[in-house]
Amino acid sequence: MEVQQFYYDNKIVKKFIYATMLWGIVGMSVGLLLAFMFLFPNVTDGISWLSFGRLRPLHTNAVIFAFVGNAIFAGVYYSTQRLLKARMFSDVLSNINFWGWQLIIVAAAITLPLGITTSKEYAELEWPIDIAIALVWVAFGVNLIGTMIKRRQRHLYVAIWFYLATFVTVAVLHIFNSLELPVSALKSYSVYAGVQDALVQWWYGHNAVAFFLTTPFLGLMYYFVPKAANRPVYSYRLSIVHFWSLIFIYIWAGPHHLLYSALPDWAQNLGVAFSVMLIAPSWGGMINGLLTLRGAWDKVRTDPTLKFMVVAITGYGMATFEGPMLSLKNVNAIAHFSDWIIAHVHVGALAWNGFLTFGMIYWLVPKMFKTRLASVGMANFHFWIGTLGIILYALPMYVAGFTQALMWKDFNPDGTLVYGNFLETVNEIIPMYWMRAIGGSLYIVGAIVMVYNIVVTIKSGQKVEDELAEAAALTRVSKNRTAGETFHTWLERKPIQLTILATVAILIGGIVQIVPTIMVKSNIPTITSVKPYTPLELEGRDLYIREGCVGCHSQMIRPFRSEVERYGEYAKAGEFVYDHPFLWGSKRTGPDLLRVGGKYSDNWHLNHMYDPQTTSSGSIMPSYSWLVRNKHDRSGVQDKMEAMVTLGVPYTDEDIANAEASMSEQAIQIEKNLYSDPDFASTYEADKKYAAENGEEFIEMRDREIVAMIAYLQRLGTDIKIKETNELISENK
Repeated sequence: MEVQQFYYDNKIVKKFIYATMLWGIVGMSVGLLLAFMFLFPNVTDGISWLSFGRLRPLHTNAVIFAFVGNAIFAGVYYSTQRLLKARMFSDVLSNINFWGWQLIIVAAAITLPLGITTSKEYAELEWPIDIAIALVWVAFGVNLIGTMIKRRQRHLYVAIWFYLATFVTVAVLHIFNSLELPVSALKSYSVYAGVQDALVQWWYGHNAVAFFLTTPFLGLMYYFVPKAANRPVYSYRLSIVHFWSLIFIYIWAGPHHLLYSALPDWAQNLGVAFSVMLIAPSWGGMINGLLTLRGAWDKVRTDPTLKFMVVAITGYGMATFEGPMLSLKNVNAIAHFSDWIIAHVHVGALAWNGFLTFGMIYWLVPKMFKTRLASVGMANFHFWIGTLGIILYALPMYVAGFTQALMWKDFNPDGTLVYGNFLETVNEIIPMYWMRAIGGSLYIVGAIVMVYNIVVTIKSGQKVEDELAEAAALTRVSKNRTAGETFHTWLERKPIQLTILATVAILIGGIVQIVPTIMVKSNIPTITSVKPYTPLELEGRDLYIREGCVGCHSQMIRPFRSEVERYGEYAKAGEFVYDHPFLWGSKRTGPDLLRVGGKYSDNWHLNHMYDPQTTSSGSIMPSYSWLVRNKHDRSGVQDKMEAMVTLGVPYTDEDIANAEASMSEQAIQIEKNLYSDPDFASTYEADKKYAAENGEEFIEMRDREIVAMIAYLQRLGTDIKIKETNELISENK
């Protein structure tokens, strides 16, 4: 039998490990800043690119795609080569993957603080970056599959199955959710509207968690836990059941993010049913991981790497028990829009993704640099302070979530809300926000200690070189099943067939849920009084998106007595048919805004944006003062309207031609409304006089960004008359 010599590419793994640590500290630091913004809302006062609304998507993208993404690539590139006994298919593709991914991260770090965003959760990056993501991801996939084809190991180990499912599913999710119509170089609109956009987004959003934050990490678990423990995987059969049931069921669960919303009931119920089923394969994977450590518990006590991995797998089990529980409608009615969801997300992120990444790095770096870990004591310190950080982060957020839900739903005997002022619920949970910030601080201190420990370890080690290996060449065998060979054993030596079957498994759920919602128009009843936004309102909506208002405010009133009493008539599917993208939101740090139109004066909105504490005592909303100062660029409104026409919004040629005049007329009226406040009028005139005396350009109020924002906010919820809503709903013909 011919034995071949070859070299594993360790340099690419080293690059991804360095990037993982760098972006981990950056992403966590932004998250910590955001946590303190709940306590000191004006800490970045007046700096638009450091505002909460713009930094929140930067934090989520940095942690998910920069920190966790680079960790995935590091682990996959290391383990794939050894599992397949082959160097990666192409060094060029490996480096395109690395440098392309870092450029995408840098592009996100620039565009998101500038307010260049689509607003779709975990998919905020604009269309040119979306294209770059697709190209880099394809390069990764070609490299992965190419390595399988030239492998020297006949059977594909379970970790490889999860890597394959990750590649295929993330590609499908990203492409379909990112279908958007470009308006300019950095502006686009989702091709989907309202309910359809919400379903596609959360089909993507939930499965980004499933197939970016879970399946690749399960593959890493199946490789690195046995390696670190020096034990075989507990059950091969359980790994088969785990893999196929997980990837088939997971893809159906997205609608559980939209319970009690305007999404059709059948889609909501499908999401609930499959979410409940998810607990079986998820816990099957957790059990397989933990029982792999049987007989190695003495080593767990002394080895910090295994400590991190045990807590990571336990965190995965906790999060995947809680997820199905949260999908139950009666539980979801309490938890959704509250800080309970923040706790749930961070148990998965900090424990499962964070700790498994830390454990992998502690195991990989000494091995690659041919040295010992510089300080086991520091690694243990990192473990304990990180674990304490997770507890101090998550537990207060659970308490905050319960507190919010109970206060939101509390009624007096006479039928009025006990806490009619939303700010009462905010002020009640400030102590929990303090504890969250302390927990996050401890967690990032641990991460910084790890970076220092790893840097010292690297300095004491040898230069990373390509690693010499040898293995027998793979001999040809029958394409058909051999005697005594099971179907799955046969499938494990057929990467193309395995990829095809995995693709079929993940497509079934998506097709069943999404196609009827998009293709069958009767699923989304129309409301005859709902009209497209005026040009100025459309511009104001884009400002609302730019500033990330959807990160704190929902636009989805659920059919609960407490919400209808607090906000107004519950939301109808037909209200959102012209919303590209949808803006239902997923968190209520502030109140719902679906019916805010006409509730407050134009002056109230101006003052609220300039200094929220003057209109809402105790508010933790930061100032958006630049909206009051900035001149509004409305030069692209006709292009935006033409794009909307392409997407099915019924603007006429006359509407588009008269857009400038329409905006001017509506802006002048808002300016007149603002003048009705004597304080505004005197301040405004004083500013105008000062500008004239000092030779400075004075921007008329009608031309400022705040006017467009006011126009949009005053429009919200005014298309329907509450008492006549039911009569206004008609079926599509």
